[in-house]
Amino acid sequence: MKIFDLLRELKRRNNLVYTVGLVHAALFVAFFLLSLIDDRQVTNINLWIKPMKFAISITIYLWTFAWLLYYLPNPSHARWLGIVVVISMIAEMATIGLQAARGVPSHFNETSALNAAIFGVMGLFIALNTVANIVTFTLFLRSDVQLEGSMKTAWRCGLLFICLASISGVMMVILLSHTIGARDGGPGLPFVNWSTVAGDIRIAHFFTMHGLQLIPLLWWAISIHWKLTQKTSVLILITSLYLAFCLWLHLMAMEGKSVFG
Repeated sequence: MKIFDLLRELKRRNNLVYTVGLVHAALFVAFFLLSLIDDRQVTNINLWIKPMKFAISITIYLWTFAWLLYYLPNPSHARWLGIVVVISMIAEMATIGLQAARGVPSHFNETSALNAAIFGVMGLFIALNTVANIVTFTLFLRSDVQLEGSMKTAWRCGLLFICLASISGVMMVILLSHTIGARDGGPGLPFVNWSTVAGDIRIAHFFTMHGLQLIPLLWWAISIHWKLTQKTSVLILITSLYLAFCLWLHLMAMEGKSVFG
């Protein structure tokens, strides 16, 4: 399927979720252009990099939901879940963009009543989105989801991962930091800024969260290239290996060890 055909299909399946995802893709470009003319920094990186990262991540997330909500047999469920994830992502992006414009950190910032309130609003909508993820996962466990067996199982596994990603999210909120063994803002990889000298919970959070896309995509690629007789067993093996990888990333972070050296 070509990219424009895919976008048209996403629009057909859920126009609202698709359109808000498209807006976030445009925001990514806008934030990138701002980073070229605004050299202010937050935690030792250009302050527009975090909004850029979230804009592209939210685009992928919303377009994924535009695709998968289509398979729910009850249109009302799909419509309301779409509305919830859209509102949640708009609120999260708004708070992150606002704090970037103010030149202050958006996450774990409790340096003033205003900053704490903004972070609290962000956390409220992230929690709301987590509830939507759990509800979607629960609905996908039903037998009447309109997908064939192995692909249905792959989406169930993907949804399980995005629900599990909330654990590392809560860990960062409790610690009010994403780096363990060093201060936030230390040496890190370009753009993502994942720590190269200490443990970084963001890495575990990223890979666990994007299991939502990786497991179904990997299974789709395998299914179209190989005819498998034990589909469920192979899918469970793939999911188990990926889960072990995510657990290892969490363990490395909690031990304060960088996965890059």
